[in-house]
Amino acid sequence: MVDAALSLEGVTCTFVSRTGDGRRYTAVQDVDLSIASGEFVSVVGPTGCGKSTLLNVGAGLMIPSSGQVRVFGQPLSGINKRAGYMFQGESLLPWRSALDNVVAGLEFSGTPKAQAREAARDWLRRVGLGGAEDRYPHQMSGGMRKRAMLAQTLIRDPDIILMDEPFSALDIQTRQLMENEVLDLWMAKRKAVLFITHDLDEAIAMSDRVVVLSAGPGTHPIGEFNIDLPRPRDVAEVRAHPRFVELHSAIWAVLRDEVLKGYAQQKRA
Repeated sequence: MVDAALSLEGVTCTFVSRTGDGRRYTAVQDVDLSIASGEFVSVVGPTGCGKSTLLNVGAGLMIPSSGQVRVFGQPLSGINKRAGYMFQGESLLPWRSALDNVVAGLEFSGTPKAQAREAARDWLRRVGLGGAEDRYPHQMSGGMRKRAMLAQTLIRDPDIILMDEPFSALDIQTRQLMENEVLDLWMAKRKAVLFITHDLDEAIAMSDRVVVLSAGPGTHPIGEFNIDLPRPRDVAEVRAHPRFVELHSAIWAVLRDEVLKGYAQQKRA
């Protein structure tokens, strides 16, 4: 049996309240989740259900209270060096140009400067930013910054790609362009992808498998769906496919009550 690229086994994350009263909050509980090499897996769930917590555990940025993380069969200790992480928020350094932002990861890992800068130029061209190498983040649109962040994530050729709602702040047209860009790049090398999103349409359009999480506290997977839509896909066109409509209906039937629970909990809070 081939080891999964990333495997979360019985992962629980419990936090102590910041109010100082000693109360504890369990964000995710007994979560089992695996992503095979070359598989694109999306995780959906209500706001605040712990989706980003699982991503941080997989990246090695957070140590679970219990359970284990394995990377290609080996227990993860410290930062997951085989993963690239594309954050939801801005991760570009404002004092660096697009080129200098993209090249940073290679520079920090000791790649010779000339080689690193040539690779950065190549990746900027791949994501449609050829000619924008000297622009600073404040000189770029939101979509351009996301393209630079994508190049920044992929330049080190990670075996696992972690993405935390990377396109949520973009307008719908730019978002669909970026989604197709990611799919094209993924199809070329078929790395393992764990993609966090609150957008069910996005999850179905992009993924091989969609995992549904329950509302917190004690979040856990409550549904898993294989997305058997043909590839390659255009994220706009695939939404009209009859099978897309069937899958959306089936997943929403599981997700709807959890979204309502999460909304009610937020109102009470």
